[in-house]
Amino acid sequence: MSPLHSSPPRLGQPSVSLAGERAGFACRSCGAAVTRLFVDLGTMPSANHYLTEAELARPEPRYPLAASVCGRCLLVQIPATIGPEALFGDYAYFSSYATSWVEHARRFAEQARRRFELDGGARVVEVASNDGYLLQHFHAMGIRVLGIEPAANVAAAASAKGIPTEVRFFGLETARALAKRDGKADLIVANNVLAHVPDLNDFLAGLAHLVKPQGAISIEVPHLLRLIAGVQFDTIYHEHFSYFSLKALEWAFERQGLEVVDVEELTTHGGSLRLTVRLVSPANQAEPGRERVRAAERAAGLDRLDDGGPYDGFAERVDACRRSVRQFLATAKADGKSVAAYGAAAKGNTLLNACGVTAGDIAFVVDRNPVKQGRYLPGSHIPIHRPELLGETRPDYVVILPWNLADEIVASHAYVRQWGGRFVIPVPEVRVLP
Repeated sequence: MSPLHSSPPRLGQPSVSLAGERAGFACRSCGAAVTRLFVDLGTMPSANHYLTEAELARPEPRYPLAASVCGRCLLVQIPATIGPEALFGDYAYFSSYATSWVEHARRFAEQARRRFELDGGARVVEVASNDGYLLQHFHAMGIRVLGIEPAANVAAAASAKGIPTEVRFFGLETARALAKRDGKADLIVANNVLAHVPDLNDFLAGLAHLVKPQGAISIEVPHLLRLIAGVQFDTIYHEHFSYFSLKALEWAFERQGLEVVDVEELTTHGGSLRLTVRLVSPANQAEPGRERVRAAERAAGLDRLDDGGPYDGFAERVDACRRSVRQFLATAKADGKSVAAYGAAAKGNTLLNACGVTAGDIAFVVDRNPVKQGRYLPGSHIPIHRPELLGETRPDYVVILPWNLADEIVASHAYVRQWGGRFVIPVPEVRVLP
């Protein structure tokens, strides 16, 4: 699809359209025609394409961004308007810059070693292994590891840590090649990658092929239930093709001979699920967590597409959040207050572009990742600087764009309060921290 060049919505214009029926596309899970609109965010630039100075002078590609829900399998999804090679060929996200995420990975590795009885003879494969943030912990235990990461620049960071990493996309073809070369895996980890997969069935078939008959697959995904409850529309962007309920996932797994045997509810990414998945077998024993989440989704109405249910009305709640952000920024400007932001996060780019925010509203954003520093946010063109600039310029407000890491960011930048600066959480509505 050709990119569209258009401006973000102006204040006073609706940024989203109401849910309803529209022309469909084929569901990437079950193949049915998807016609039920969930939320339409208009056109957006690619959320992880951080601009150079030279790129500012050229028209910036923008692409449609609208999520819909499948009436058959209830998978919320967007059509693939940008190919994965363009999205992930040279990637700006490095997991290790989030200290709390590295610690989350360390705790999981310790837990997994005990739960799955992993020893020096075991083999752990991670799909979308990024910069080795997780596999480094298994590696330190003396467990054989292999990362699969399509972004060559990020994979190079993992290799520098001694983590063997394959630079390739994962699917059935890759799984067959790796199983033939190295054998199958005792544990496959796929954290926060399912949303990034345009061909969901091929990916899940690859997992089923690569895991040992008695092995396990551990998958973490943001939970659609939490996305809706928390109005987390900023997690919708072109890299995220799908938004998962447990119900939609179980149907997708079943078609590939896989079964969810346990579910843990996590606080990461605004509320996630950690699924333990195995090949279908009479020996599998379901844990209580699976039924708890099933029951929560039934109670919330996620298991049906009723009029007036949770899939309806989301667009209006998104627009209320957008108005809240614009009102805060307008008031800050009228009061002569300076506003900066922390974290050049993809979710922040959806938020800023949906609200029509520019560098005239937020002067700059700081980020620990040196790959992003010196560049500009897509769409809003807000410059990205090193975190030390906060102390040098002393803004009155610091908007936390990766709000899922707010506790970590506030704790590590408590000095902002020394000059009376205040942190701001923008979702589900603006909240100025004391």
